[in-house]
Amino acid sequence: MKRKLSNIIPVLLAAGMILPGCTKLDSKVYNQVLPSNFFKTPQQTNAFLAQAYTPMTAIPTGNVFQNNEVSSDEMVVPTRGNDWYDGGKWQSIWTHTFLYDIDNINGAWGDLSNGIGKCNLVLSTLATLPASNKPANSDQVIAEIKVLRAYYYFEFMDMFGNVPLVTDFNTDPTKITQSARKDLYAFLETELTTNVPLLADKSAATYGHMTKAGGYMLLAKLYLNAQVYTGTAQWQKAADAADQVIKSGQYTLMSDFFANFAVLNETSTENIFVVPYDNTYIAGNSIELFTLNYNNIYTYNLTNTPYNGFCSPTAFFRTFTDADSRKKMWAIGQQLSSAGAPLVDVATHLNVVLSPYVKELSNPADTFKFAGARSIKYAPQPGTNGNTSNDGVIFRLADAYLMKAEAEIRAGAPGDALSLVNAIRARAGVPAWTSADLTLPNLLAERGREMAWEGWRRNDLIRFETADGIPYFTAARLPGKPQDADKHTFIFPIPQQQLITNPKLVQNTGYTGK
Repeated sequence: MKRKLSNIIPVLLAAGMILPGCTKLDSKVYNQVLPSNFFKTPQQTNAFLAQAYTPMTAIPTGNVFQNNEVSSDEMVVPTRGNDWYDGGKWQSIWTHTFLYDIDNINGAWGDLSNGIGKCNLVLSTLATLPASNKPANSDQVIAEIKVLRAYYYFEFMDMFGNVPLVTDFNTDPTKITQSARKDLYAFLETELTTNVPLLADKSAATYGHMTKAGGYMLLAKLYLNAQVYTGTAQWQKAADAADQVIKSGQYTLMSDFFANFAVLNETSTENIFVVPYDNTYIAGNSIELFTLNYNNIYTYNLTNTPYNGFCSPTAFFRTFTDADSRKKMWAIGQQLSSAGAPLVDVATHLNVVLSPYVKELSNPADTFKFAGARSIKYAPQPGTNGNTSNDGVIFRLADAYLMKAEAEIRAGAPGDALSLVNAIRARAGVPAWTSADLTLPNLLAERGREMAWEGWRRNDLIRFETADGIPYFTAARLPGKPQDADKHTFIFPIPQQQLITNPKLVQNTGYTGK
């Protein structure tokens, strides 16, 4: 059994077996554990914390990821005949005409608020324990869950702007209102600067947990986007937070870029915070099904037919040169069976040749089912039907390098920005930059190549547009996306279901629907 399973599986099994206590038992109960009899070992503590981590399984390739990527310039979901129209939702996310009734947007709200609620439940339970029953490392455990909650809240605020700030599990749901984004930022800054220093360092026991380095990565993300959230930039603070990770000495760039995303990628020395997945025990990473062509079932001997959906827009694909080893993250050209034979589509009798050209958002032609480069950054796992064993990467060292480089450039003191970027480019096998190459547009393009399909592109484009006044996020794009009329699309609408559930919620500016 893999290392991560020894930490995670007991967590998942035991999370629902702990009762807050009761005053009378009419019969003996053998399948539940009272808090007074729990928290005796690190394994028991991890088992209880699991309910706060379980919602993370929806993040790396689920609703949050899909909205953040499809609304950016690096992922598009074209309608292929009758496939992938889905009421026009995918096209609306790409063109930024999304409305408040899209299920993916409501799903993202639900996934993130679920994570926040589970963290609040854990913290509430820990707060009610008598001192004699608290975990031995109680302060560290509480700090860990507060920083994990801060991650959920960061994504929540980033996507929806003014969102409810709830830190007490016992809050009356009828009294929940939204907090201003600047107040959420202030809350997160305080939570992180207070609790991150209390977290554990990297070890075998902390795999899949929020560690000190993971906390500083989140703090760097918060400061890097401070101008978006508050109107005031915090470039030096962003550089300093990223530097905490870099100078910790606990992480190194992998010589093989793709080892960070391989099946059984727990040995990566670069990944900082991941979501553990396992084909047998922990479902959630099914990106192979969402992106691969139907016929790639035979390439990887999958047990389920891929959905032929997500692909790279042509312009984004073209940012990768042939010399760039990262270009291998895209499946293009003639597709082969696992035995090496050219694949032929059974329905059309056409060779399965994936083209990087996506010229329309919708086309019924048979050849259009082959349009678009498909991502194999997370290596497809033979013999699976999705739910692969590639752990989902949330934070990794290369991102710390790029964040520090950007923050230093924007602060007017490039420092070691050039050497940081060139370390990443050297791994990719592309020429080193000179100081003349170290421009912000170039850095944004490099972030795209390095961080493609890792869920950060929307965040990056909005930050660069806010700081530089260039319409990176709101710009017209091919296929079929016009220039946004204004910047209200920087945040998503409050979902219809949430407005119905809580009439106190106020719709974001620029969107209709209450």
